[in-house]
Amino acid sequence: MEPLFGVVLGLILAVASPAHDSCTCATNKWAVCAQDGPGNCTCRLAGSDQPVDCSTLTSKCFLMKAEMIPLKEKRLWRPPQGVSDSDGIYNPDCEDSGVFKARQCNQSSTCWCVNTAGVRRTEKGGSSLNCSELVRTRWIYIELTHKRSSSAFAVPDVAKALTQLFESRYKLHPKYITAIKYDPPLIQIRLDQNKKPKWDVDIADVAYYFEKDVNNDSVFPSNSKLTVSVNGDALAIEKLWIYYVDEKPPEFSMRQLAAGIGAVVTVVLLTAGIGIAVLLVLRWLRTRTYKKFECKEMREIKAPSLE
Repeated sequence: MEPLFGVVLGLILAVASPAHDSCTCATNKWAVCAQDGPGNCTCRLAGSDQPVDCSTLTSKCFLMKAEMIPLKEKRLWRPPQGVSDSDGIYNPDCEDSGVFKARQCNQSSTCWCVNTAGVRRTEKGGSSLNCSELVRTRWIYIELTHKRSSSAFAVPDVAKALTQLFESRYKLHPKYITAIKYDPPLIQIRLDQNKKPKWDVDIADVAYYFEKDVNNDSVFPSNSKLTVSVNGDALAIEKLWIYYVDEKPPEFSMRQLAAGIGAVVTVVLLTAGIGIAVLLVLRWLRTRTYKKFECKEMREIKAPSLE
């Protein structure tokens, strides 16, 4: 009886082990998953009780919130390299649906308004700052360069490879990829999404996942590294820039622009002043030399001849 019991127990463990191992999140390495029933795996965001749908991308707002946990523990600040997102990572306020709240504030009561991509679109102000609506990021422009190879890739092949990448890895429907242009080694991608149905991923989330992948800080589990190949040849991405265009223009005041113009005007005036001063000094030196030469000639003319 005991040998039979041991065999049955071994079979149970053998069946249960794969089920336990499969309780992971394929789209979020920061998700904490637990088997809470036969065939039922529940994943929640690290540091919160927010459930995570691992069949699609996690919202950028929730991702940034999860990222702040290790940053606080290690006391490090590592902003992303995106040129347009100059404020870097912060601890955002998110709606239950995962979208950013229109107004974001830090611990020092400094607040600002953001778009649906979480990028600041107003000047920073006090806690009385009013953000009446969350302005949607209508389209995203991605610019990247790849390492030069012995021969350039064909344009249709690059477009096909990147379209397949965004569709398979980031769950983005190809209809939102409105343009891919290739001028070796520069690749330009435009993602356009005026309205987002509930069943589609947001282009802001896609851009964030892609940026993290390129910067070797992927949101996906470690065994899911980004690889892009064009007809079997690797497309090694070197640099990446992301720009966000909203439905409404940003509301930055003219103070920074005026300060920048003032600085430029000051530099121009100083340069012009120094140039004029140099010209005046050179002219004075030339005039002085000429007068000395003229006086010398006059003395020679007036001097009596020894003959």
